[in-house]
Amino acid sequence: MKLSIISKNIKQNTLSFSLKRLIFGIVLVAAIVFVFSTYVITKQEQKDYATRDSENVLKTLSSNISSDIQKYTSLSRLIMIDDRVLTFLRAKMLSVDISMINDARYGVMDILNVTEGVDSVMIFREDLIMLATNRFTYHYDYGLMNSEEWKGDIYEGLGRVVVSLNSNGIATKQDGRPVVTIGRAIYDIDTQKRTGILMMNISSLVFERMLASLSYDNICIMGSDGTFLAGNKSYVNFFDNKFVSTSIRHEDVFIDGERELLSGCLVNGLPIVILRVSPYGTEGIPFRMLYILLFLMIVFIILAFFVGTFIRKTITDPIFELSNSMETNRQSGELKKINVEVPYSELDMLQGDYNGMIDHVNDLIDKLMEKEKTLQRAEMRVLQEQIKPHFLYNSIETIGFMAMDAGAGNVHDALETLGSFYRNFLSKGDRAIPLSREVWIVKDYLSLQKLRYGDILDDEYDIAENTQEVVVPKLILQPLVENSIYHGIRLKGERGKIKISSRLQDGNLHIIVHDTGIGMSQEKIDQILSLERKDKNDLDTESFGLWGTIERIRYYTGKEDVVSIKSEIGEYTEIEFVIPATS
Repeated sequence: MKLSIISKNIKQNTLSFSLKRLIFGIVLVAAIVFVFSTYVITKQEQKDYATRDSENVLKTLSSNISSDIQKYTSLSRLIMIDDRVLTFLRAKMLSVDISMINDARYGVMDILNVTEGVDSVMIFREDLIMLATNRFTYHYDYGLMNSEEWKGDIYEGLGRVVVSLNSNGIATKQDGRPVVTIGRAIYDIDTQKRTGILMMNISSLVFERMLASLSYDNICIMGSDGTFLAGNKSYVNFFDNKFVSTSIRHEDVFIDGERELLSGCLVNGLPIVILRVSPYGTEGIPFRMLYILLFLMIVFIILAFFVGTFIRKTITDPIFELSNSMETNRQSGELKKINVEVPYSELDMLQGDYNGMIDHVNDLIDKLMEKEKTLQRAEMRVLQEQIKPHFLYNSIETIGFMAMDAGAGNVHDALETLGSFYRNFLSKGDRAIPLSREVWIVKDYLSLQKLRYGDILDDEYDIAENTQEVVVPKLILQPLVENSIYHGIRLKGERGKIKISSRLQDGNLHIIVHDTGIGMSQEKIDQILSLERKDKNDLDTESFGLWGTIERIRYYTGKEDVVSIKSEIGEYTEIEFVIPATS
């Protein structure tokens, strides 16, 4: 008893310690989740802020570059319609001289005086006679110039602006600085015939001044082929073809060991790429949200300790009191009800269920004792009844010898068949016997019935060899055969046949009894198969034996779907049992 109480106290202390450990674990997990969430949210907000800032800058800069290119496009249109330029383009090849070329050059320069940033303008006639401003600051590739390769994309534009780099390769500046080239085919405004090509080179200083005015020192402007144009030249190494896209792309890079955000995109419709590198600062950290999360975590920790104390005082302690009362009850060796003051109806319900279980167990014990007494009385009756079969066998055998002495051979055979029937029928008190013995009982029974009914009855057997030793409940065939004779064949008034067959299928024994009697209606079949045990008194006499056999097999197999009945009025009845095969 003392050891049990000590064990109970150990368990109670262990459970209290487990509860404390659970509360501590919850608080620890909450703290870890808070720190991790703070880190993730902070990093994500920093990245989102840097991403939004970069996208705004790149969009603004792209818009400014597009606007400048549009301004130079309008300027190129003014050059194309200048009278002196038109005269140069329309003149016959032999009439073009240096004076006409200079006049056209002065016309171009007069237009360029209203703007800045144009490094040079080149105009080519269809016969490749050209004029150029700042001509002597460029190296020309005359071999490429005399080919059609550099003109293709300009001709395909059909007069629209085609932006490229470094004069489409036919001219490069002597100082090596890159230029952005606006090229377009020139068409005569009267005849709409193509008269030449205009190429306007925009100095990269335009982009340098643009970045300076916007105070951007972390931007690099490049050509789509990786050519540096303006800005921070150290970013050239970060150029990749994935940035040659109208959508803004982002990736992390490390500069001097610091992780920074690299963003880039292609200026809409232009072969110009903008790269921007921005650090992850503290501007995007949502301090207000972090303070709220910290406050919620503190509130959660306080609630966790409060809930732990509440559970211990209102649940675990009362449960231990109930457990101690049950243990005391067990130690006493008596099944008695317990009575403990508990604070909640749920625990009171648990106590009530336990007391109800005690009452139920006591009732079961009383019933079990009564059944045991009844079983003992039944066994005594069985012992007494075992004397009777020996008297029956001896009496039949004595009558048989008397019949033989009197010359009544048929009577002797009938008595011998009856004796065989009862020996197999009683089967030494066994409840289950091999199928072969069950079939032998039926054969003896039918032999006796043939002595009574003569030629109106035939029997046939199709018993598979591998089913002979399968164990079945005793006396399941004789009631069916008896039912077939008295309520089937005999009422039909003509010669009939009973066939018994068996087979093994999927580990189950199938036994079929077929007779050529008057048959049964489907209504009667449904009544027999669906009738519950409590309704057995509703059956008529002729169906009771069949129903009782079905119930016995259900008891034996523990299944309901063990039988199927097929019948046709005036033709036949066929009953099939399915029993698990055991030997």
